[in-house]
Amino acid sequence: MGLARIFLLWFGGTVFSSVLAWSQAPTPPVPPPPLVLAGGTIIDVTDWGRSAKDQQDAIVIVQNGRITDVGPRASIPIPKGARVIDCTGKFIVPGLIDGFAGMSSQGEANANLYMGVTTVVASSDDRRGHVDLAANPTPHIYLLDSVGSKDDWSLLIGHPEWTQKLGENGHAVELSPEDTARQLADTAKLGTRVVWLGHNLTAANTQWIIARAHQLGLVAYGEFVSTPYKVGIEAGVDALLHMGRYELGVIPDELQAPLVEDPEGSAATTAYDYIEHLPPGDTHLREYAHFLAWHHGALMPTFSLYYLRLPGHRNLWTDPVGKLLDPSHMFNPSDPTTGEMIYPLPNWARHLPGMTTRWMETNLQKKADLSAMRLWRIDQTIFAAYPHYLAASGAPVFGTMAGISMHTELEMMVRVGLSAREALATATNNYAIQFNWNELGLVAPGRRADILVVDADPTMSIWNVRRISTLIVDGNVIDREALLNLKK
Repeated sequence: MGLARIFLLWFGGTVFSSVLAWSQAPTPPVPPPPLVLAGGTIIDVTDWGRSAKDQQDAIVIVQNGRITDVGPRASIPIPKGARVIDCTGKFIVPGLIDGFAGMSSQGEANANLYMGVTTVVASSDDRRGHVDLAANPTPHIYLLDSVGSKDDWSLLIGHPEWTQKLGENGHAVELSPEDTARQLADTAKLGTRVVWLGHNLTAANTQWIIARAHQLGLVAYGEFVSTPYKVGIEAGVDALLHMGRYELGVIPDELQAPLVEDPEGSAATTAYDYIEHLPPGDTHLREYAHFLAWHHGALMPTFSLYYLRLPGHRNLWTDPVGKLLDPSHMFNPSDPTTGEMIYPLPNWARHLPGMTTRWMETNLQKKADLSAMRLWRIDQTIFAAYPHYLAASGAPVFGTMAGISMHTELEMMVRVGLSAREALATATNNYAIQFNWNELGLVAPGRRADILVVDADPTMSIWNVRRISTLIVDGNVIDREALLNLKK
């Protein structure tokens, strides 16, 4: 009996201690209720926008920042306690991705979000300033860094071991292969997602940099001048930046060779002049267009950089988010009153009569407009070969504006020949396909819950993408009107 009592006392004490410890343990946080979008039509942007299997009367369930369930209302039960947004008669699309832009202020962050841009591949450079990583709220920021060359704007420039190596001192020259390999590894550790291969990189370095970037899981953008475009494309570059640049792939060898030593000077001027004066039906241009279409690299034309120089443009400052943006923080902004590009004259022209300066300004505008139209016609020829496209604004330079210019980019995609659905795909799922960024780009289970609910069918008119009634970023519903009230 004595042993039994001792055992019972020991057992009871142990149980009591366990119960007491359990009762004093912190209560785990209650997960937020699911968010449900009910009754809308999910727009299909798969297969480069060529598929049209839209889901009508759909249910989308969001939990912890991710999409967990998608399907017809008849087969997807709405969880108890969920927050339900009625989307009947509306259309559900992924948040937009701007594949190349600056974002140097809270105003630009707000403008992007208000216009439905939920992810920005952000560049720090002499025209766009430093990326504001402290902005809140903000789109998702995917950092871009230059590689292979000295660059005062490199993401690594502030690191003591890189400051001297990367400082340009007025000259952007190639790094050694050893330094470039370390640069790739170090910028990848920072969380960089995209590397930019610039004007002065030579062919041999471009080839191995692309291969090494891919080994590290980095996306490679090409803006080549010294490197022949066919070399970079065959090496597997992921995206080719800018109308007015990738057309250099059609220049003859005798114009390409001098660019190795002179990527920014008179040799480059001659090469650009050559491509501007190519007839749109040129045989070599058509062959190059098919070469582009047959290879991996997608075109990122940033048409918006030329938007104000082409017919049919409007004053972008009249958009509601225009008040969030500061023209003093833009490179060559448009006139906030007229919305037209400004063509500054040299200082000596200030002493000329007003009639003369007005004639000079008009002449500069005509030349710029003619140059833009020539490039546009060349890109229409390139489009006819059906390469893959990615949307990017290039903002805020040459009249482009954060958020707003993503929509002009989509308009220009339609103008060049894409359907509205294909244009929408260039700013959404094409990025997932091209770069294997499978966390974004679709309204589908497992994807990040960056979602736009719009009031009209964007496949009927790309303008309808602007008609946003609900903005969701990371599963959180954002008050769009509050974004217009920027705190100073």
